[in-house]
Amino acid sequence: MAEFELKQADFEPLQKNEADAERIGGPSRTFLQDAWRRFKQNKLAMFGIVVIVILAFLSIFGSMISGHNYYTNDLVNANKPPSVEHWFGTDNLGRDLFARTWYGARISLFIGLMAALLDLVIGVLWGAISGYFGGKVDEYMMRIADILSGVPYLLVVILLLVVMGQGLWTLIIAMTITGWINMARIVRGEVMRLRSEEYVMAARSLGASTSRILKKHLIPNTFGPVLVTLTLSIPTAIFTEAFLSYLGLGVPAPKASWGTMTSDALPALQYLPYQLFFPAFFICLTMLAFNIIGDGLRDALDPKERK
Repeated sequence: MAEFELKQADFEPLQKNEADAERIGGPSRTFLQDAWRRFKQNKLAMFGIVVIVILAFLSIFGSMISGHNYYTNDLVNANKPPSVEHWFGTDNLGRDLFARTWYGARISLFIGLMAALLDLVIGVLWGAISGYFGGKVDEYMMRIADILSGVPYLLVVILLLVVMGQGLWTLIIAMTITGWINMARIVRGEVMRLRSEEYVMAARSLGASTSRILKKHLIPNTFGPVLVTLTLSIPTAIFTEAFLSYLGLGVPAPKASWGTMTSDALPALQYLPYQLFFPAFFICLTMLAFNIIGDGLRDALDPKERK
Protein backbone atom coordinates (compact mmCIF):
# COMPACT_ATOMS: atom_id res chain seq x y z
CA MET A 1 0.00 0.00 0.00
CA ALA A 2 1.52 3.31 -1.10
CA GLU A 3 2.09 5.88 1.58
CA PHE A 4 0.07 9.07 1.35
CA GLU A 5 2.38 12.02 0.81
CA LEU A 6 1.53 15.52 2.00
CA LYS A 7 2.56 18.42 -0.19
CA GLN A 8 3.02 22.09 0.52
CA ALA A 9 0.09 22.91 -1.78
CA ASP A 10 -2.25 21.00 0.49
CA PHE A 11 -1.74 23.61 3.22
CA GLU A 12 -2.23 26.72 1.10
CA PRO A 13 -5.38 28.74 1.99
CA LEU A 14 -8.17 28.93 -0.55
CA GLN A 15 -8.67 32.14 -2.45
CA LYS A 16 -11.41 34.26 -0.92
CA ASN A 17 -13.94 36.13 -3.02
CA GLU A 18 -15.98 38.63 -1.04
CA ALA A 19 -18.72 38.67 -3.66
CA ASP A 20 -19.14 34.89 -3.40
CA ALA A 21 -19.02 35.06 0.40
CA GLU A 22 -21.97 37.47 0.46
CA ARG A 23 -23.97 35.53 -2.12
CA ILE A 24 -26.99 33.64 -0.78
CA GLY A 25 -26.84 30.01 -1.82
CA GLY A 26 -30.58 29.40 -2.23
CA PRO A 27 -33.47 31.47 -3.57
CA SER A 28 -35.22 33.77 -1.12
CA ARG A 29 -38.74 32.63 -0.16
CA THR A 30 -41.53 34.15 1.86
CA PHE A 31 -43.17 32.18 4.65
CA LEU A 32 -46.16 31.28 2.47
CA GLN A 33 -43.94 30.25 -0.46
CA ASP A 34 -41.93 28.01 1.83
CA ALA A 35 -45.12 26.55 3.32
CA TRP A 36 -46.51 25.85 -0.16
CA ARG A 37 -43.24 24.16 -1.17
CA ARG A 38 -43.44 21.84 1.84
CA PHE A 39 -47.16 21.27 1.34
CA LYS A 40 -46.57 20.12 -2.26
CA GLN A 41 -44.09 17.55 -1.00
CA ASN A 42 -46.88 15.92 1.03
CA LYS A 43 -48.33 13.48 -1.52
CA LEU A 44 -51.28 12.55 0.67
CA ALA A 45 -52.31 16.20 1.11
CA MET A 46 -52.04 16.81 -2.64
CA PHE A 47 -54.25 13.75 -3.18
CA GLY A 48 -56.81 15.40 -0.88
CA ILE A 49 -56.69 18.58 -2.99
CA VAL A 50 -57.28 16.55 -6.16
CA VAL A 51 -60.25 14.75 -4.58
CA ILE A 52 -61.89 18.02 -3.48
CA VAL A 53 -61.38 19.59 -6.92
CA ILE A 54 -62.98 16.56 -8.62
CA LEU A 55 -65.92 16.58 -6.19
CA ALA A 56 -66.44 20.30 -6.71
CA PHE A 57 -66.36 19.86 -10.50
CA LEU A 58 -68.88 17.02 -10.41
CA SER A 59 -71.14 18.92 -8.02
CA ILE A 60 -71.45 21.62 -10.68
CA PHE A 61 -71.57 19.54 -13.86
CA GLY A 62 -72.65 16.10 -12.63
CA SER A 63 -76.32 16.55 -13.51
CA MET A 64 -75.40 17.68 -17.02
CA ILE A 65 -73.19 14.62 -17.50
CA SER A 66 -75.93 12.18 -16.52
CA GLY A 67 -78.62 13.72 -18.72
CA HIS A 68 -81.15 13.45 -15.87
CA ASN A 69 -82.33 15.88 -13.21
CA TYR A 70 -82.50 15.31 -9.48
CA TYR A 71 -86.21 15.95 -8.86
CA THR A 72 -88.28 14.28 -11.64
CA ASN A 73 -90.30 11.31 -10.39
CA ASP A 74 -90.49 8.25 -12.64
CA LEU A 75 -92.30 5.49 -10.77
CA VAL A 76 -91.93 3.11 -13.71
CA ASN A 77 -88.15 3.10 -13.13
CA ALA A 78 -88.28 3.10 -9.33
CA ASN A 79 -85.56 1.21 -7.42
CA LYS A 80 -83.58 0.30 -10.52
CA PRO A 81 -80.02 -0.96 -9.84
CA PRO A 82 -77.01 0.78 -11.40
CA SER A 83 -77.06 0.45 -15.19
CA VAL A 84 -75.92 2.16 -18.37
CA GLU A 85 -78.92 4.49 -18.27
CA HIS A 86 -78.80 5.20 -14.53
CA TRP A 87 -75.17 4.94 -13.42
CA PHE A 88 -75.95 4.93 -9.68
CA GLY A 89 -79.44 3.46 -10.05
CA THR A 90 -82.71 5.10 -9.01
CA ASP A 91 -84.49 5.67 -5.71
CA ASN A 92 -87.99 4.67 -4.60
CA LEU A 93 -89.52 7.49 -6.68
CA GLY A 94 -87.52 6.71 -9.81
CA ARG A 95 -85.18 9.71 -9.48
CA ASP A 96 -81.70 9.28 -10.91
CA LEU A 97 -79.24 8.78 -8.04
CA PHE A 98 -76.23 9.98 -10.02
CA ALA A 99 -77.83 13.40 -10.56
CA ARG A 100 -79.10 13.50 -6.96
CA THR A 101 -75.68 12.53 -5.59
CA TRP A 102 -73.95 15.45 -7.29
CA TYR A 103 -76.73 17.89 -6.53
CA GLY A 104 -76.46 16.69 -2.93
CA ALA A 105 -72.71 17.31 -3.12
CA ARG A 106 -73.44 20.90 -4.10
CA ILE A 107 -75.71 21.38 -1.08
CA SER A 108 -73.42 19.59 1.38
CA LEU A 109 -70.27 21.38 0.23
CA PHE A 110 -72.07 24.74 0.27
CA ILE A 111 -73.29 24.18 3.82
CA GLY A 112 -69.83 23.07 4.95
CA LEU A 113 -68.03 26.01 3.34
CA MET A 114 -70.53 28.67 4.45
CA ALA A 115 -70.67 27.40 8.02
CA ALA A 116 -66.86 27.29 8.17
CA LEU A 117 -66.52 30.82 6.73
CA LEU A 118 -69.02 32.24 9.22
CA ASP A 119 -67.18 30.45 12.03
CA LEU A 120 -63.97 32.02 10.71
CA VAL A 121 -65.27 35.60 10.68
CA ILE A 122 -67.03 35.47 14.06
CA GLY A 123 -64.36 33.37 15.78
CA VAL A 124 -61.41 35.46 14.59
CA LEU A 125 -63.01 38.77 15.59
CA TRP A 126 -64.25 37.47 18.95
CA GLY A 127 -61.00 35.74 19.85
CA ALA A 128 -58.78 38.62 18.69
CA ILE A 129 -60.67 41.23 20.70
CA SER A 130 -60.86 39.01 23.77
CA GLY A 131 -57.18 38.08 23.66
CA TYR A 132 -55.91 41.59 22.95
CA PHE A 133 -57.76 43.46 25.70
CA GLY A 134 -57.67 40.71 28.33
CA GLY A 135 -58.89 41.44 31.87
CA LYS A 136 -62.61 41.96 32.34
CA VAL A 137 -63.27 42.09 28.60
CA ASP A 138 -61.69 38.68 28.13
CA GLU A 139 -63.53 37.30 31.17
CA TYR A 140 -66.97 38.42 29.99
CA MET A 141 -66.48 37.42 26.35
CA MET A 142 -65.18 33.95 27.12
CA ARG A 143 -67.91 33.31 29.69
CA ILE A 144 -70.46 34.09 26.97
CA ALA A 145 -68.69 31.57 24.74
CA ASP A 146 -68.76 28.99 27.54
CA ILE A 147 -72.49 29.47 28.04
CA LEU A 148 -73.20 29.03 24.32
CA SER A 149 -71.03 25.92 24.15
CA GLY A 150 -73.14 24.40 26.95
CA VAL A 151 -76.43 24.78 25.05
CA PRO A 152 -77.55 21.43 23.55
CA TYR A 153 -77.03 21.54 19.81
CA LEU A 154 -80.29 19.82 18.87
CA LEU A 155 -82.21 22.29 21.04
CA VAL A 156 -80.74 25.18 19.03
CA VAL A 157 -81.68 23.52 15.74
CA ILE A 158 -85.25 22.75 16.84
CA LEU A 159 -85.78 26.30 18.10
CA LEU A 160 -84.51 27.74 14.83
CA LEU A 161 -86.75 25.39 12.85
CA VAL A 162 -89.74 26.67 14.82
CA VAL A 163 -88.77 30.33 14.31
CA MET A 164 -87.31 30.28 10.78
CA GLY A 165 -88.76 27.13 9.26
CA GLN A 166 -86.89 24.22 7.74
CA GLY A 167 -84.34 25.28 5.15
CA LEU A 168 -80.76 25.60 4.03
CA TRP A 169 -79.92 28.79 5.93
CA THR A 170 -81.56 27.46 9.08
CA LEU A 171 -78.98 24.67 9.12
CA ILE A 172 -76.10 27.06 8.46
CA ILE A 173 -77.17 29.49 11.20
CA ALA A 174 -77.71 26.61 13.65
CA MET A 175 -74.16 25.39 13.01
CA THR A 176 -72.72 28.89 13.32
CA ILE A 177 -74.35 29.75 16.66
CA THR A 178 -71.95 27.47 18.54
CA GLY A 179 -69.49 26.48 15.80
CA TRP A 180 -67.32 29.61 16.07
CA ILE A 181 -66.33 28.98 19.70
CA ASN A 182 -63.42 26.64 18.95
CA MET A 183 -62.01 29.12 16.42
CA ALA A 184 -62.35 31.97 18.93
CA ARG A 185 -60.45 30.05 21.61
CA ILE A 186 -57.58 29.26 19.24
CA VAL A 187 -57.30 32.88 18.04
CA ARG A 188 -57.53 34.17 21.61
CA GLY A 189 -54.62 32.00 22.69
CA GLU A 190 -52.49 33.09 19.74
CA VAL A 191 -53.26 36.79 20.25
CA MET A 192 -52.47 36.60 23.97
CA ARG A 193 -49.10 35.09 23.05
CA LEU A 194 -48.35 37.67 20.34
CA ARG A 195 -49.52 40.86 22.04
CA SER A 196 -46.33 41.09 24.12
CA GLU A 197 -44.02 40.79 21.10
CA GLU A 198 -41.67 43.67 20.32
CA TYR A 199 -43.30 44.66 17.03
CA VAL A 200 -46.70 45.00 18.72
CA MET A 201 -45.21 47.14 21.50
CA ALA A 202 -43.43 49.26 18.88
CA ALA A 203 -46.66 49.79 16.93
CA ARG A 204 -48.47 50.75 20.13
CA SER A 205 -45.73 53.20 21.14
CA LEU A 206 -45.90 54.84 17.70
CA GLY A 207 -49.58 55.55 18.23
CA ALA A 208 -51.17 52.81 16.13
CA SER A 209 -54.84 52.30 16.88
CA THR A 210 -56.22 49.08 18.31
CA SER A 211 -57.96 48.19 15.05
CA ARG A 212 -54.75 48.71 13.08
CA ILE A 213 -52.71 46.56 15.47
CA LEU A 214 -55.28 43.79 15.24
CA LYS A 215 -55.64 44.06 11.46
CA LYS A 216 -51.99 44.55 10.50
CA HIS A 217 -50.02 42.71 13.18
CA LEU A 218 -51.97 40.24 15.31
CA ILE A 219 -54.62 38.63 13.10
CA PRO A 220 -52.25 38.01 10.13
CA ASN A 221 -49.84 36.22 12.46
CA THR A 222 -52.56 33.77 13.53
CA PHE A 223 -52.95 32.72 9.89
CA GLY A 224 -51.41 29.26 10.32
CA PRO A 225 -53.58 27.89 13.17
CA VAL A 226 -56.66 29.64 11.76
CA LEU A 227 -56.23 28.08 8.32
CA VAL A 228 -55.76 24.60 9.77
CA THR A 229 -58.82 24.99 12.02
CA LEU A 230 -60.87 26.29 9.08
CA THR A 231 -59.90 23.30 6.95
CA LEU A 232 -60.83 20.85 9.70
CA SER A 233 -64.14 22.58 10.47
CA ILE A 234 -65.48 22.01 6.93
CA PRO A 235 -65.83 18.20 7.25
CA THR A 236 -67.32 18.68 10.72
CA ALA A 237 -70.04 20.89 9.22
CA ILE A 238 -70.67 18.40 6.41
CA PHE A 239 -71.04 15.55 8.89
CA THR A 240 -73.32 17.66 11.10
CA GLU A 241 -75.56 18.42 8.12
CA ALA A 242 -75.71 14.72 7.29
CA PHE A 243 -76.58 13.89 10.90
CA LEU A 244 -79.35 16.50 11.08
CA SER A 245 -80.74 15.45 7.70
CA TYR A 246 -80.74 11.85 8.88
CA LEU A 247 -82.94 12.96 11.80
CA GLY A 248 -85.31 14.71 9.39
CA LEU A 249 -84.08 18.23 10.24
CA GLY A 250 -82.21 18.83 6.98
CA VAL A 251 -83.05 20.60 3.75
CA PRO A 252 -86.69 20.16 2.63
CA ALA A 253 -87.77 18.17 -0.43
CA PRO A 254 -87.31 18.21 -3.37
CA LYS A 255 -83.81 19.46 -2.55
CA ALA A 256 -81.29 16.77 -1.82
CA SER A 257 -78.13 16.51 0.23
CA TRP A 258 -75.99 13.53 1.08
CA GLY A 259 -77.63 13.46 4.50
CA THR A 260 -81.20 13.37 3.14
CA MET A 261 -80.19 10.67 0.64
CA THR A 262 -78.83 8.45 3.41
CA SER A 263 -81.99 9.01 5.42
CA ASP A 264 -84.21 8.11 2.44
CA ALA A 265 -82.13 5.00 1.65
CA LEU A 266 -82.10 3.51 5.15
CA PRO A 267 -85.53 1.74 5.07
CA ALA A 268 -84.49 -0.29 2.01
CA LEU A 269 -80.91 -0.94 3.14
CA GLN A 270 -81.32 -4.72 3.28
CA TYR A 271 -82.68 -4.98 -0.26
CA LEU A 272 -81.26 -1.93 -2.06
CA PRO A 273 -77.88 -1.21 -0.44
CA TYR A 274 -76.60 0.79 -3.40
CA GLN A 275 -78.97 3.64 -2.51
CA LEU A 276 -77.11 4.14 0.76
CA PHE A 277 -73.63 3.26 -0.50
CA PHE A 278 -73.04 6.21 -2.84
CA PRO A 279 -73.97 9.14 -0.55
CA ALA A 280 -72.31 7.49 2.45
CA PHE A 281 -69.16 6.81 0.43
CA PHE A 282 -68.85 10.40 -0.75
CA ILE A 283 -69.46 11.77 2.76
CA CYS A 284 -66.58 9.62 4.02
CA LEU A 285 -64.36 10.52 1.06
CA THR A 286 -64.96 14.26 1.48
CA MET A 287 -64.31 14.18 5.22
CA LEU A 288 -61.13 12.15 4.67
CA ALA A 289 -59.89 14.56 1.98
CA PHE A 290 -60.42 17.67 4.12
CA ASN A 291 -58.81 16.04 7.14
CA ILE A 292 -55.65 15.04 5.30
CA ILE A 293 -55.49 18.53 3.76
CA GLY A 294 -55.72 19.97 7.28
CA ASP A 295 -52.96 17.66 8.49
CA GLY A 296 -50.79 18.68 5.54
CA LEU A 297 -51.37 22.37 6.22
CA ARG A 298 -50.53 21.90 9.89
CA ASP A 299 -47.21 20.31 8.99
CA ALA A 300 -46.44 22.86 6.28
CA LEU A 301 -47.21 25.88 8.44
CA ASP A 302 -45.36 24.62 11.53
CA PRO A 303 -42.09 26.57 11.85
CA LYS A 304 -40.50 23.61 13.66
CA GLU A 305 -40.84 21.55 10.48
CA ARG A 306 -38.89 23.99 8.31
CA LYS A 307 -35.72 22.63 6.76
